[in-house]
This record gives sequence, C-alpha cells and structure tokens, in this order.
Amino acid sequence: MVKYETKPIAPGFGVAISGLKIASGESDNLIAEIIQLWHDAGGIAVIHDQDLTSEQHIAFSRHFGPLFGDPLEEPLQSTVSRYIHPEYPEIYRVSNKVDNEGMPLGRKGAGTYWHSDVSFRERPAQASLLHGKQIPILGGDTLFADQARAYEALSKNMKVFCSSLFAWHDFEDAARSQYASTVVVEEDMAGGNRSLHPVVRTNPDTGRKSLFINPGFTSHIDGFTSEESESILAFLYGHCVKPEFVYRHTWREKDLVIWDNRSVMHYAVMDYSDDEPRYMERCTVIGERPT
Repeated sequence: MVKYETKPIAPGFGVAISGLKIASGESDNLIAEIIQLWHDAGGIAVIHDQDLTSEQHIAFSRHFGPLFGDPLEEPLQSTVSRYIHPEYPEIYRVSNKVDNEGMPLGRKGAGTYWHSDVSFRERPAQASLLHGKQIPILGGDTLFADQARAYEALSKNMKVFCSSLFAWHDFEDAARSQYASTVVVEEDMAGGNRSLHPVVRTNPDTGRKSLFINPGFTSHIDGFTSEESESILAFLYGHCVKPEFVYRHTWREKDLVIWDNRSVMHYAVMDYSDDEPRYMERCTVIGERPT
C-alpha cells in the first residue's frame, strides 16, 4: 500500500502531498483520492519531488480530463502555438531559456497578471498541471487566489447582484489593457478568442460557487456602460485578491502544482534574473461551459 503525507499550505486553501512517485505508476490507484484531496483543498494541490518525463506528465494529467492538444481535441490556442512543445502538443512551455539558434524554449513572462487560464474560450480550462523542471534559486513564485472564498465573503445582496451578471472574456481586448500589455507581443494577438460567461459560476464537481472574472482576460460586464462596468470590475478585482484569499507558492525543483481554473486565479511573479534559468511544462485540462 502506498503511503503518502499531506499537509495544508494555507489556512483553508491548498494541500501539499509528499511521498508519491507518479512516474512509477504507484499513484494510478489513488487518482480518485488525489482528486478528492484537491477538491477539498479548494482546488490547489502541490505534489513535491516528481521526476516526470513529458509523457508521464501528460498521462497523469489525463486523469483529470481531456487535454487541450489531445488527438481529436482542440489545441490550446493559436496565440501561443510557438510555445507548444514540438513533440507533445498537449504541453505548453514556460521558460526564459532559448535554444542554440536563439529561439525561445517557452513563453517568457507568461501569466504575469491575475488570470484564469484561457477563460476567453467557450469551454475554459478546468485543471492546469504545471511541472517545475528548472527553477531559479530566488524568485519566480506563483500567487493563487481562492475565488470560492472570495465569493463567500461577499454580502448577501452583492452575491445576488453578481449572480445576475455576465462578463465578456476577450483575449485581444484584454491583452492590450494595462494588465497584460507589458508581456504580450503583437504576434500573440492573432487568433484570440472571446466568450460570454457568468460572473458567478458553480463548480459541478464540488457544488461551490465562485467568482469568475479576472483582470487578465475579462474585458467588460455585459449590458453596462463602460464606466459602470469598470466600477463593478474594479471593486471585484480588489476584493478577489485580498491577502486572506491568496497563497504564494515558492517553487521547488520537480514540484507539480495543480490548480482548478474554475475557482482559482493565479499570477506569476517575474522577479528573477535572466541569468537564472526557468523551464516549466504545463498540461491544461478542457473544462465545461461555465454555468
């Protein structure tokens, strides 16, 4: 019988798992247990010390659902096609490294703003599984914000109001905004998507409601003037990232971090030196249409 240990990583949010060796296949019989731990922890789990090949990373990720880039499934998005692994279309690469010809091995500065992965798609991401293969000695943390607890902390009247709202998630419009313009280059704009989603969504796996807007990709609230929309979003954005809802993850090499984009926003802190190599691989699970 496989023995592993768990411990909370923040009050009411997140779980660290140690003692598992995914590459050996020993965790295959524990998938339901691991996913339940992940749900119970608010949609964030850190599995330490995972020496995974890309194939093993993909195989484990598929336990959470179909992946962007899987055969017969849609690709992640055309805007990041040059950052997709050349041999594994299921893997999106994040890195400040370049190859011998000076071409990037991954997206540098990816996600340096609060966002939920590909929320502008009709079926946004469910889980994201990010494997830290090469980590800077200092810096490069990732922040995670619990949007279920953010929703629960709203007043009753504000919950009712937000539950009546729909917001547009628009890659091109949002990428040109103050939130993302410093990290998005012109070539990233082609092929962007936009979708209309409820501001409050229900996680079908847990039944919990959460806020589903983010500064990175949400462009405006549907049916309101620009000024009205900006005021509503400004309040919600400030509320969503209050310190009591946020966990800051300091990466260790070979960490596998899994988060639920349906109820968690994240922000990559780009405070490390270019002299410090960083290379990470992410599998992204296709979710359902938000309701």
